Amino acid sequence: MSLLTITSILITIAALFSYVNYQTLKLPNTIGIMVISLVFSLVLVLLGNLGYTDGVQLASGIVSQIDFDDTLLNGMLGFLLFAGAMHINLDELLKRKWSIGMMASAGVICSMFLVAGGAYYIFQWFGFQVPFIFCLLFGSLISPTDPIAVMGILKTAGASKSLEIKIAGESLFNDGVAIVLFLAIFGIAINGEVFSASHIGVLFIQEAFGGALFGIACGWLVLKMLKRVDSYQVEILLTLALVAGGSTAAAGMHLSAPIAVVMAGLMIGNHGRRDAMSNTTVQHLDTFWELIDEILNAVLFLIIGLEVMVLSLDLNTWIAGLVMAAMVLLARMISVGIPVTILRKLGRDFNPHAVKLLTWGGLRGGISVALALSIPSSPERDIIVAVTYVIVLFSILVQGLTIGKLVRATAEEPVAD
Repeated sequence: MSLLTITSILITIAALFSYVNYQTLKLPNTIGIMVISLVFSLVLVLLGNLGYTDGVQLASGIVSQIDFDDTLLNGMLGFLLFAGAMHINLDELLKRKWSIGMMASAGVICSMFLVAGGAYYIFQWFGFQVPFIFCLLFGSLISPTDPIAVMGILKTAGASKSLEIKIAGESLFNDGVAIVLFLAIFGIAINGEVFSASHIGVLFIQEAFGGALFGIACGWLVLKMLKRVDSYQVEILLTLALVAGGSTAAAGMHLSAPIAVVMAGLMIGNHGRRDAMSNTTVQHLDTFWELIDEILNAVLFLIIGLEVMVLSLDLNTWIAGLVMAAMVLLARMISVGIPVTILRKLGRDFNPHAVKLLTWGGLRGGISVALALSIPSSPERDIIVAVTYVIVLFSILVQGLTIGKLVRATAEEPVAD
């Protein structure tokens, strides 16, 4: 089956499920699509167990041909991050640079070790023999919050601007830290490589800081070009080239493509919007990238829902995943609480509900699933992928559908300054 055929099928199904959600469930669009695709997948699996295998084989064949980790990490992610970063207020982000920086770096590392320790015993409790190094690998891929899931759901949660900037800002930047940790532990667990702390530090500087500088440089170059053009068609093409070319070049130079794209998006969304574009261009550019964001999110959440057809999920795995989801939330609460406590001691003013909101609002999404799927075939990989999938479903369906109620139930004060 050709790439065009698979893409056509996915877009058609996403459109139909979006329509059904709009007419019946009336959930946030991405969540609604994932719920319907999950139910659709489970019905097909049930029919397959009853002997009606044709539909299951066709659907499973389509899903199995989708290289999810490559499609997301090397394809969709850059466009989704750029679309999100364009709408982040840079001045508000800089006001909260210390809290965002601590949570996106030290917070992720702390969470990774807490999750790894808890996962090691939970896996054993449910009869899965997973070495500790693979538990660390699991901790590195499940600890960062997913900017795609977070930003998509915060739009409809009614969160204050302060809370939205805080959670979205952390989510946009913690990918760089998480991917460096994942790659280092991946090398140890899979390839038997030995990394010193200094080597990991150099890798982090190269990936994260190098990616940020490269993104700023690319954004600055395109910004100069935008100032010389007054045609929204050309300007939209330039931003597309910035994302596609910039992320490809960053990856080729072993820099963090996600961080590079985020920095470029912040520059275009703030300096470009203010200094280099007419009102007509801003309107067309916003509309274009909002549409890209909605379409790619719809397809992404559809694929997440359909993935259940090709995963080995028995009752024991579902229960293990739900127990693990609670443990991941506990690790998130601790890793958030430590920076908040430190910053409060240094005089920063936090809402008394900050830890609660930041914990429940830290959603996991497609990036965690994609990283898990990138692990080579092994018994450890199978259980890590399955448990990661259950945690992501819990995060999006339970946390995503209730974060709005939690926001409304707590004080509408700024979360952090």
